[in-house]
Amino acid sequence: MYEPHVVGDWHEYEEHAGLRVRVHRLEQAEPPRGRDDAAEGLTYFALRVTVENRGPERFGIHLEDGQVDVRTGQDGEGAFIDWRNSQFVEGFDVYPLRRVTAVLYAAGPEDALRQVDVQVQLRVDEGWAERRMWTGGLGVQAQPFHVPAGAGRDCLAHQVSAFLRDQAEEGTA
Repeated sequence: MYEPHVVGDWHEYEEHAGLRVRVHRLEQAEPPRGRDDAAEGLTYFALRVTVENRGPERFGIHLEDGQVDVRTGQDGEGAFIDWRNSQFVEGFDVYPLRRVTAVLYAAGPEDALRQVDVQVQLRVDEGWAERRMWTGGLGVQAQPFHVPAGAGRDCLAHQVSAFLRDQAEEGTA
């Protein structure tokens, strides 16, 4: 079964040796040229999509509007993407050991930003790579680690949770 990547994870494309991509730096941020009137009442956030070439040959990369889809909340509602403030990659040659990054500004209801799904489909040298998805959220890191109900005392999740709780208690004394 296909599972999405976590925001920050790299995905390598088998059909393009050495080419990899990641969605990262998902954070609340105001757009540099001001808010769009259509995003009134929504919370802005930014994310980056970086393509890296670790292979021996260059790749022509296209990452433009329509190739990135951003969804928020449990129901997967489409986020407002601020095309005017976003920076896309339009036909850039990525040589070996080089990177190129697109910066997207989007907005959504604040309560839906705890779950953000980003789907990316690169165009590489006039061909389309497979669609891939990353999932993350704003404010998720601040949540305490929760052990699922029914987890035994010897399971790894319980051990990690106990360790983190002990470390937090030591630091507050």
